[in-house]
Amino acid sequence: MGVMGTILGRVAGNPGTVAQIGQAVQGVAEVFTPNATRVMERSADAQEAALSQLAAEYAQPGYGWFDRFVNGLNRLPRPMLAFGTLALFAYAMVDPVAFGTRMVGLNQVPEPLWWLLGAIVGFYFGAREAYYFRTRPVVPQAVPAAPAGPAADGNAALDEWRAGRG
Repeated sequence: MGVMGTILGRVAGNPGTVAQIGQAVQGVAEVFTPNATRVMERSADAQEAALSQLAAEYAQPGYGWFDRFVNGLNRLPRPMLAFGTLALFAYAMVDPVAFGTRMVGLNQVPEPLWWLLGAIVGFYFGAREAYYFRTRPVVPQAVPAAPAGPAADGNAALDEWRAGRG
């Protein structure tokens, strides 16, 4: 037997030695080429850690009775404005004279006060909309694939230029 036969003959008698040599060869190989499975495991671990941290940051605290009461009050203005407007139509049909009297009274309100009311209502609903816009959940979206071939982007002038260049 040659040198390899002698080495393998001595190693073959001890299975632990074969495993050690295999691990050594694997370790040397991973210096030059990373282990793809291990890279995926590390990536999954990092992603899981990031998602766990994000979940912990956005966990809802336990609300007390006062917080729940104030949250309930904050939800009232929109339905009250909607139902109040419908109630005005009903009021105009039930008692037109009293409704007309109220509208004449509203006509006496100075214009700057109407502007102030509009600003208050606008900022209230605008701030609520901005709050919900900022705190909406982030949904990951797929990145579109790069166009394949010269005609994929649909630009006729660019396709003509590419054809003339080739």
